Amino acid sequence: MRVRQLRLTSSVLWVDVRLLRLGGKWLASADTTDGPSLGLGRLPEEAVRYALEPFDGLVEELMDAVPDELIWASR
Repeated sequence: MRVRQLRLTSSVLWVDVRLLRLGGKWLASADTTDGPSLGLGRLPEEAVRYALEPFDGLVEELMDAVPDELIWASR
């Protein structure tokens, strides 16, 4: 099991995200001021997007910072 660590940046803030493949699905954990936010998905970017939901209004900008190899490798 290898945890992938990402630091996603926006014009306002940065967010540390951890991503792990478990049983054919992806689990993401994003740090928020209220503790970790979890996301689960069939694709890594789907899990990251769900984990970023507390950052309403910045999700798309943060998703733009997800490395391309992470998105394309999952397809």
